[in-house]
Amino acid sequence: MIDRQSDEQSFRIPGPREGMSLFLRYRPAVGEQRRDKQAVLYVHGATFPSALSIAYSFGGRSWRDALCDAGFDVWGLDFYGFGGSDRYPEMDEAPELAPPLCGAADAAEQLLAAIRFILAHQQLTSLSIISHSWGSMPSGIVAASHPTLIDRIVFFAPITKRGPRRYERPPAFPSWRLVSVEDQWNRFVEDVPEQEPAVLSRLEFDGWAEAYLDTDPDSRSRMPPAVKTPAGPLAEIIAAWHGSLPWDPAAVQVPAAIVRGEWDGLIMDEDAAWLFNALSRSPNRRDVKISRSTHLMHLEMMRQALWRESIAFLLGEDVAPVPQH
Repeated sequence: MIDRQSDEQSFRIPGPREGMSLFLRYRPAVGEQRRDKQAVLYVHGATFPSALSIAYSFGGRSWRDALCDAGFDVWGLDFYGFGGSDRYPEMDEAPELAPPLCGAADAAEQLLAAIRFILAHQQLTSLSIISHSWGSMPSGIVAASHPTLIDRIVFFAPITKRGPRRYERPPAFPSWRLVSVEDQWNRFVEDVPEQEPAVLSRLEFDGWAEAYLDTDPDSRSRMPPAVKTPAGPLAEIIAAWHGSLPWDPAAVQVPAAIVRGEWDGLIMDEDAAWLFNALSRSPNRRDVKISRSTHLMHLEMMRQALWRESIAFLLGEDVAPVPQH
């Protein structure tokens, strides 16, 4: 299926769970800048899919547009339970009846199915990955276990391991949860210093929020309106902050970039330093901190700085690693 307005193609492919399919969106690069056989796959985070992230346009331009203009064929994957992919059957049941859905190991199998489809479809041997937040976990698993399939990886605002908390265990989580529009708005404002202007206007957010609610046909029937979302990603974020990370950065052997925001409370300087050092076998590592931005920088006023840094890295414009803190 091709949308002639955006030149976006969509694919529904078999996933690792029998009877369930995954949704992929694809936009090819065009024109003189097209780079032969260079593809990028975007891996979303814990609460919203590819349509609301790499493919979402502010002022008529998205991160995907910037990547396509730089010559890349761009793909976006929605994990089970998100966006255009199938919902887990357990999401139709009470949330306490099943363990958290869409954990990193499960998501890594979905990601691997998507990668193999893309490589076969484009007759490639490898591709690059941009992962956001929790998406760094399944991406890290695949990069560590299948290094020949990955050229480069951008860890945008990744979740890292923090030391275990003495006498404390992470809480139990349900199979799914509801994430409201106000829950999302709070994420844009909670880490911005009081004296600073908003990183995203409420008007821009309101347009994004309507598209967010559209990802779940039942969202507007709830009060307040909210999107049903697998709880596995949140459970694993909390577990990582209690000392348990489901992948080993030391096993990654491809070039890797950490890109994060100055005001991102989910990956602070010490977190980035830990991950940078843990990626000890990755050549051409870099750690880039972009000013005046939070965990959702790809939707904020500094988004074009993120676009530039990610594109430069994916093009192989390597620089000396940033000194660690």
